[in-house]
Amino acid sequence: MIRVLIADDQEMVRMGFRMILDAQEDIEVVADVADGVSAVSRARELRPDVCLLDIRMPGLDGLEVTRQLAGPDVTDPLKVVVVTTFDLDEYVHTALRNGASGFLLKDAGPALLIEAIRAAERGDALVSPQITVRLLKHFDGGTKRRDIAPPSEPLTTRELDVVKAAARGLTNTEIGAELYLSLSTVKTHLASVQGKVGARNRVEIAAWAWRSGVVD
Repeated sequence: MIRVLIADDQEMVRMGFRMILDAQEDIEVVADVADGVSAVSRARELRPDVCLLDIRMPGLDGLEVTRQLAGPDVTDPLKVVVVTTFDLDEYVHTALRNGASGFLLKDAGPALLIEAIRAAERGDALVSPQITVRLLKHFDGGTKRRDIAPPSEPLTTRELDVVKAAARGLTNTEIGAELYLSLSTVKTHLASVQGKVGARNRVEIAAWAWRSGVVD
C-alpha cells in the first residue's frame, strides 16, 4: 500500500482527494491536515510514502513544508507532490528546487493525481503536462552554463539519450518504450547519471540537462 498524507486548507478539497485515493486498491490515506505546521509534524510522525501538499496554507505554505520534508538539507527526505490552483513558474521552480517529486494543477483530474502519487512512490516524477517543458526549459534560467559543475565522469551515449528523454518530461516507462529499454535499465541509467551530476532525483537531472545545454 502507498501511504499518503494530504495537506490542504480547504476541507472540501481534502475530502475529494481522500475519496479519490481511498477508492484505489494500492493507496491508503493515513492523515489529512489543514495547515503547514500540522503537515510537517504529522509527516515526520507517520512517515507516509507520499505527501500531497497544497501551496497556500496557513502557518507554513506548501513550499516551505516541501523544503522541510524533502529539501536538500534533509537527511531522510519524504516524497512530496505539490497540488495547486496556481500555474505560476515561481511556484513550480521553488517546489522542485525544494525537493518535490511532482507538481500538479488541481484541474489535472483524478487519473493524473493517482499517477503522480504512484510515480513519486516508485521514484519517478510527474509534472502537469501543460507546464512540463515550459518549466524545465526555464528551470533556474538565470544560471550561466559556466556555473554548472561538469559531471564527475562523462555520461555515456545511452545515458545522454535517457537524460534528454527525462528532460522532456517522460516517465521511466515512456523512456523505456521510446528507447527500447527495459524499465530496470532506464532506472540503472538514471541512477548512474544522478551520481555523476550530483542530482537527488530525476527532476534535478532534467533541470541539470536544461541548464548545462544537454538539451536546448
